[in-house]
Amino acid sequence: MKKPLTSSSRRNFVKNTALASSIFIVPRHVLGGPGFLAPSDRLNIAAIGAGGKGASDIANASVNGRENVVALCDVDFSGSAKQSVERFPKAKLFNDYREMLDTVKDIDAVTISTPDHVHGPAAAYAMERGKHVYVQKPMTHNISEARMLTQMARDKQVVTQMGNQGASNPLLGLVQKWVDSGALGRITKVEIWTNRPVWPQGNAMPQPDPASKPDDLFWDLWLGPAPMRPYTPNLHPFNWRGWWDYGTGALGDVGCHLIDIPYRTLKLGYPTAAECSVGTVFSQMWNPDYHPEGCPPSSFITLNYEATDKTAAPLTMTWSDGGIRPSHPEIIPADSDIGGPGSYNGVLIHGEHGVISTNINDSSPLTPKLYMSNGVTEFGPEVEEMPEPEYGHQRKWVDACKAGFGSEEHQGLTSSFDYAGPMTETVLMGNLAIRSYMLRRENDKGNMEFYGRKKLLWDGDNMEITNFEDANQFVTRTYREGWSMQDV
Repeated sequence: MKKPLTSSSRRNFVKNTALASSIFIVPRHVLGGPGFLAPSDRLNIAAIGAGGKGASDIANASVNGRENVVALCDVDFSGSAKQSVERFPKAKLFNDYREMLDTVKDIDAVTISTPDHVHGPAAAYAMERGKHVYVQKPMTHNISEARMLTQMARDKQVVTQMGNQGASNPLLGLVQKWVDSGALGRITKVEIWTNRPVWPQGNAMPQPDPASKPDDLFWDLWLGPAPMRPYTPNLHPFNWRGWWDYGTGALGDVGCHLIDIPYRTLKLGYPTAAECSVGTVFSQMWNPDYHPEGCPPSSFITLNYEATDKTAAPLTMTWSDGGIRPSHPEIIPADSDIGGPGSYNGVLIHGEHGVISTNINDSSPLTPKLYMSNGVTEFGPEVEEMPEPEYGHQRKWVDACKAGFGSEEHQGLTSSFDYAGPMTETVLMGNLAIRSYMLRRENDKGNMEFYGRKKLLWDGDNMEITNFEDANQFVTRTYREGWSMQDV
């Protein structure tokens, strides 16, 4: 096998060839367009968030050392990010992604595996500098960021991928085949559920305790675009998920895995309406706990969609979390699981002639099952073969980066921002409904009333709730100075 050219040997080769032939050599980027790299080149990759999921993201993107990891950024290298430092000992280390991207000029692409609130600003900062980006799910913290990044990827002509790795699972083709066959008839209802949250949620925010801050944690950088707050225990490195300033709750954790299945196979667009209810905790009789700064312990959300070619009728999608799951369909044997093992997570796609049942679409077995009202069944495998990590989701993105924007490899990605952006907006619409549901104010009698508990009508093209103005504050967020999506 021919050895890949290094940067210096490649430059010498081009120079010597040009001198020998006395012809003009057209630069590679002119031949291939913006972001083009010859397939033989090694991609220079950096990680923004090198611990936790970030450790596997950058490891998988390196493709067993085939690509060149040049820099690692993390706000705390004393934790699980240490394994990335050990894996890539030549990589330069940074705590601030802005410094990294402004200092290391030869970065081609970045993986972004931070808490949710940093996804959008970090991706925008990288894309503004022409870097390809792989961003963990959910793509962004709010709907406005998702819309902005989707357009920015087109404008900057960079290759993008969201980290919902199950989108690259080939077994999704089996679910698509069942839908496309028309055997289900009209599809009018989808039910989705999860056992998340599996972290503390629905309680009061922990109290700050600056004295307990770990010495190696750069707290101000961890806060990023969120409001300034003294160091607060039990947020970093994981339990931030349940707080709106940083996380997106159960929906943000697994919504991009579960909702992806019906959204993709049914070719859904923007929802037209959203409504919800949430679980209530009573620490005192007749006095419900109220913690609007955090996600509720459980929720039930309904999203409405217009008909598509795949559904032939308007569609209702429901989401439930906190361990609440839908009723067992009559068509599925009573002793059989629905969704995945133990029925903890799942998707049910209901048609007039049958139902499709699948598991969560991350790296768990998808276990797709088709049940028809005439007694016919078809099941996918219970155990999946995975010849490369996470269905090659990161590797395919790397290959597309090297092939260039608009290439066949780019077009073949299963979660580029052209798809992941609108799908993420559907996920985040559920959180908009939850936050609107929790709005309250004092009425003329001196009592607190919840005034946002209504069906919200969504104008997707104009990105606004049309019948409740106060809900539109949750389409975006307030950014700390120096960290907004425009500060790139």
